[in-house]
Amino acid sequence: MSVAFTKEESAETASETLLPDRPISPHPNLVTGTGLKTLERQLREAREAYEAAHGIEDVNDRRREAAIPLRDLRYYSERVRTAQLVPDPTSSEVVAFGSTVTFKRNDGRVQQYRIVGEDEADPKAGSISFASPVAKSLMGKGVGDVAGAGSQELEIFAIS
Repeated sequence: MSVAFTKEESAETASETLLPDRPISPHPNLVTGTGLKTLERQLREAREAYEAAHGIEDVNDRRREAAIPLRDLRYYSERVRTAQLVPDPTSSEVVAFGSTVTFKRNDGRVQQYRIVGEDEADPKAGSISFASPVAKSLMGKGVGDVAGAGSQELEIFAIS
């Protein structure tokens, strides 16, 4: 195999392993204390995976193994850098960032969600992003208020 072929193959492999950046939301990067700790942990894990990949001897394998950690390093570095820590709400009179709100939909379903930052939102685990339509409609409302989210009406039962 010629040296020229080796360099060309490595260049092709390099271009195949340069992953595009993960999209960054245009919304402010609001986070809870837990959300900030999670972002910092994810950044640490990405850094460790990237460093581990550098221990691989074969250049092409090293590039492939480092691609995802490198992309994650860029993403989490930016998210930690721009994080705006929002303290827990001091009142349960109105829905705010960090509040847990229980509401009833007009179809009878009762749901409970904590309003958190975009990176920590997990509806299946009971948290939604402050930028979601449901959270936007609930913010600033109190117990007994009815909020609209699309064609749904949401009646607030509890805030904690």
